[in-house]
Amino acid sequence: MPHHIAIVEDEASIAANYRDTLQRQGFRVSLFQDRAAASHAFSRELPDLAIIDVGLGDEVEGGFELCRDLRSRCPELPIVFLTARDSELDIISGLRLGADDYLTKP
Repeated sequence: MPHHIAIVEDEASIAANYRDTLQRQGFRVSLFQDRAAASHAFSRELPDLAIIDVGLGDEVEGGFELCRDLRSRCPELPIVFLTARDSELDIISGLRLGADDYLTKP
């Protein structure tokens, strides 16, 4: 059974690009446009990896909140932020919340 990757990204075209690339590599991918949808899905099934944008729609720090929630549910779940927000404060905040990595979009 392929590993399951959850992508939480509010820009549909970006999310579809990530999904297509990962599916070509053999991963099962789920897309979520906001924190509420992702959190609801994660209450039923946790992915093997969560890739999260920091800003999710109207929630400027929705990704941070989702990371905090995921860490409380499953401390060993790999979490990566993939976001345009590149300030040192955001990077430090994301890593302190428990993300395994913080990558910025070009």
